[in-house]
This record gives sequence, structure tokens and C-alpha cells, in this order.
Amino acid sequence: MAETAEYDAIILGAGINGCGTFRELALQGLRVLLLERGDICQGASAASSRLMHGGLKYLETGEFRLVRESLTERNMLLATAPHYVHPLECVVPLSSTWGGIAGSIARFFGIKARINDRGYVITALGLQLYDIYGRALRSMPRHRMLRGKALRRMLPDLAPAITGAGIYYEGQITHAERLGLELVIDAEAANPDARCETHVDLTGAERGTLFYRRQSGETVAARAPVIVNAGGAWIDRVNAALGIESRLMGGSRGSHLIVDNPDLLRALGGRMIYFGTPDGRVNLVYPFDGKVMVGSTDIPQPDPDTAACSAAEEAYLCAAVASVFPDIPVTPDQIAFRFSGVRPLPRADGDIGLVTRDHSIATLALPHSGAPVHCLIGGKWTTFRAFSEMAADRVLADLGKPRRISTAGMPIGGGRGFPRDAAGRTRLVQSIARLGRITTDRAETLLSRYGTRADAYVATLGGKGETMLSTLPDYAAEELLHIARTEKVGALDDLIQRRTLIALSGRDRPEVRAEIGSLVAPVPQRVRA
Repeated sequence: MAETAEYDAIILGAGINGCGTFRELALQGLRVLLLERGDICQGASAASSRLMHGGLKYLETGEFRLVRESLTERNMLLATAPHYVHPLECVVPLSSTWGGIAGSIARFFGIKARINDRGYVITALGLQLYDIYGRALRSMPRHRMLRGKALRRMLPDLAPAITGAGIYYEGQITHAERLGLELVIDAEAANPDARCETHVDLTGAERGTLFYRRQSGETVAARAPVIVNAGGAWIDRVNAALGIESRLMGGSRGSHLIVDNPDLLRALGGRMIYFGTPDGRVNLVYPFDGKVMVGSTDIPQPDPDTAACSAAEEAYLCAAVASVFPDIPVTPDQIAFRFSGVRPLPRADGDIGLVTRDHSIATLALPHSGAPVHCLIGGKWTTFRAFSEMAADRVLADLGKPRRISTAGMPIGGGRGFPRDAAGRTRLVQSIARLGRITTDRAETLLSRYGTRADAYVATLGGKGETMLSTLPDYAAEELLHIARTEKVGALDDLIQRRTLIALSGRDRPEVRAEIGSLVAPVPQRVRA
């Protein structure tokens, strides 16, 4: 084993909060190491509803600070990651005028209450407040309310009992895991002393030194005066590997379906339906990559490693869709993909749905060294930058170092230089097409997948064009090889499930794996990084 590597900070866990904190610290000029037992954004970060949203339902629990922060960060992401984060028109269907007022008032004052019906009045008030909290960096229209024929013209397939709707906007993220990857790539490009290693096992800690094992079997020793535990739902397990006993986490399983139902896709008209169900849950249905995303459940999950979408959850989600679109059934054969993740919530008793989604930091100490171990609890995709900034400031304070630069408003990855108008987008598409000697349609596809980083890929083609896969005609052999060589791919699943939308679009089939596996690596399930 080589001598111990010295860092200013070590981050354990490359979910979105770990990636964000890595970028924050790297940009401050620190020597920082990010370690991940799997792939970048492999855990809960890969299993979200893929929305950048303020959290309309958090108004009911009085979490106004979280709503304000979420809306500000959402609006910022529309500008800093415009290649992946786009406006999404949302519809809150309503079946009454006064429903939900009593329950909302009770929740506001901290009294447990189930809200089975959110009526026209309470929704209009909530959306008005939502607009107020979202005024910072606003770039999307304000809400409006619809009733009667105007609503039926917009969404004729809604259930007859739905008599009104609130219309507002959120952000949709198309390639969530790639955004986390780009944070890491940006950090390493900005700071040669920043290093991210994936597919490693943390094997323990001794007198302030951490030990981890790489895929090759090599054991590495690393030391830092500050540790950040960004293990998400696995925080307590990471602490155990460090020799720390903790009971911080109480995860909740959220399952989703990707549905291939053209009638449902047509009925949505490009919008998300955000609706309550009789059990008090809030669910969603919206278009995603030519299919429909349906989510989500909220079930206690003690062991994050065993999280999976159950048959009962699948039935529940299908029934939820039927409550909004009764004449467009979702059948089992239409389910193209199922996924489930565990939200990194703080340990709490009672209804898991009422546990705060806000973020916090619990600080413990590394045995025999006293080094602070900052545990990042909670949080969500939308607020990752603000949470990461908070974590980084805690680390900087520990080290007695000033903040050099803020990431507020800083472009991410392929969002850098991304055109903000149709004319600029057309010029960029034409430039990519010329550089790669490909069609403008293909250039448009690459731009939507990689943003302005598509330029770097097509430059590698040398004007020779691309070879499209036989099992996936919209992916090129050169494209996947470029990803494998430049984007920290350590396993075939990384490529199929997170660097691309192959799995999420329901196309992870044996013949697809065989073609890609033979293309990118001679060893099954492994790609040379």
C-alpha cells in the first residue's frame, strides 16, 4: 500500500449533495477527495421524480423557508442548466370549492391532519403564495385558475368529477444523473487537487486515516481534517464503517413507473398532472422522453439496499392514474420501467409523509482523531446547490479558510454557453452538424443529451460520421465509446442506466446489453475507465 494521501476534506457519497459539495470545495481551491461505493448519482439521486420544483405541498406544513429556497434554486437552474432543466406546465385538478381548508389550517399549526381533498379556494391561495415566494429570478408565467369549458378544452379526458384546476409551472430535469456527473467533471477541471473515485469500498478508519479498496483490489489510505458524510439513506452505515454509532436516518421509499401509453401521453398535452388521492398522498403524471412518468409512493424503508417497486405499489400508481383519467387505463404490459429509491429523511416517528424534506447537518466526530464528520441529512434535487453551499461553508469554517467564489448563477457542464433563444439554438445545431458531418436532426439530439459538451464529442469524429447501433438506432457506437472513455464509467450499468436514458426509456434488453457490452469492453459488465 502506498503512503497516505493527504486532503483538506474527504466526501463520502457521490449522490447529488456529495457532487455539489465536491464542486463547492474544489472551486475554493481545496484538496478534496470524493469517494463513492457505486456510480455517481446511483442511489436516491437516480430515483427521483425528476422535477426541479419548489414543493407546493410544503406550504401546507408551513415550511416557507424551504419553499422560498427551492423556488429560487429552481429558477436559477433554469438558467445554469438549461440543457437539462426545462419549464413544465403543471395542472392541479380540483373537485370541490372549499375542500382541504380545515386540514391545511391544522397542518399549518403543526397539528397532524390528512388532506383528502384540496379545493379551488385553498389551491388558489396556495398558488398565489407560491408565486410570491418564486419571484426571485422568475422566468416562468404566474399561475392561473380554470373552470368549466376552458378546462375541458385544455384536458378533455379528465374525470367528470374534476370541475376546476390550478395551472402553474415547475422545472423538469431530463438527464438528472448526468447533471451530477457534470458537477464532478467541472470540479476536476477547475482544480487539479480535486479527485473523484467511484466503485470503491470504504473498509474502515484508524487514528484518523480512512481506508478504501478500488475495483483492482488495491487498498488506499487517505486522511483529511474534515469528513463529509453524504451517504444519503446509507449515512448510518457509512458512519459505522468509520467506527461511529449513529441513528440519524429514517428513509422513505418512493417508487415510480415509466408507462408506454400513447393515449395517456396525448391526453396530457405536454403537461404534468399533480393531484391528491384519497389516502392523502400527492402524486404526479407527466410526459417523459416519449413515455409517461407516474409517481410516487411514500413508504418507510429501513434497508435502502432492498428498495424495489412492489406489486402493491404498481397497482396503487395505476389506480391513481385512473382516478384522474378513468377512460385511459394503465395496464401491466404498458409499464416499460419501474424504479425505486429511498429518500434520505431524518429519523422520526409517525406518518412518513409528514417528515420534513428540508436539509440539515449533524456533526459527529471521527474516533481517535476528533475530526468533524458532517452528516448531510435530507435535501432534494432542487436545493442541492444551496445545501452544498451550506456544507462547504461548514468545512471552510473548520479549516479557517475563506470562500473564494460563489456558485450562485454559475453554469453547469453543457449548460455553459447554451443558447437561450431559438435562433441561437439553430445556429449551434448547425455548427455541431457541420463539425461532425451529421444531420441537423442528429445534432439536435446530441445537443439535448449533452448540451454544449456535444461539441467535444463530435470533434472526435474527425469528419467520419457515426455508426448507429443495430439495437438502438438513435445511439452511435462512437457516442457510447466517448462516454465510456471520458465520463468515469466503471460498469456497464453506469452507461445504460445513468449516462444515458436507455434503461429509463424501457430499452434495457439483453440484445442491447450484448451489443453495447461487446462494443465498450472485452470483460462482461465492466468498461475500462
